[in-house]
Amino acid sequence: MGACKAPPISRFLLSTPQNRKTPIPTRQKSNPNSPNRRSLLISTTSLAVLLLPPPTPSSALPIFDPVSPNERAASAEVSRRVSEAVDLLEKGRELQAQGDFQQALQYFTQVVNNYKDLAFSDYARVGRALALYEVGDRQEAIAEMEDVSVSLKGYPEVHAALAAALYADKHAPLLAENQFTIATLLDPHYTDIAY
Repeated sequence: MGACKAPPISRFLLSTPQNRKTPIPTRQKSNPNSPNRRSLLISTTSLAVLLLPPPTPSSALPIFDPVSPNERAASAEVSRRVSEAVDLLEKGRELQAQGDFQQALQYFTQVVNNYKDLAFSDYARVGRALALYEVGDRQEAIAEMEDVSVSLKGYPEVHAALAAALYADKHAPLLAENQFTIATLLDPHYTDIAY
């Protein structure tokens, strides 16, 4: 057996004809004194700026404002309502943290009743349900938590609170376990006893 000689690499390259009919264009160095496109563009623009008269207030185009005065007023009204609702919600949370559940319940109820059209009113419903539970209206609290757990899917605190209420007050361990499983899937902190 003899040694095998590898074919030359040039065999695999595309063959190029030796005599081309069209020459390959080469970039010629420009004469520094001859104008190129860039310098023509810059000089034309600067010439136009120098020759045009400055704009007068009467010749200026009116400024386009895509927001109408009615839309601006409506936006200001929504902003005011949102600000009021956030203030009430924060006050309710402060009172709840201090242990004044009766007062907190009043603030959360105001948000729920007066600002239902705002998306974060569901968070006031959560606070309201927890305050109801603490003041002793446990049946109403559980009903509110069940309702809010549907509208706020993915809010682990609601599912955890509902699990505790179902277990302690309704004596429904299977329903409580289901709610607690949802809470632990959404937030693994609930699996830690120290949490």
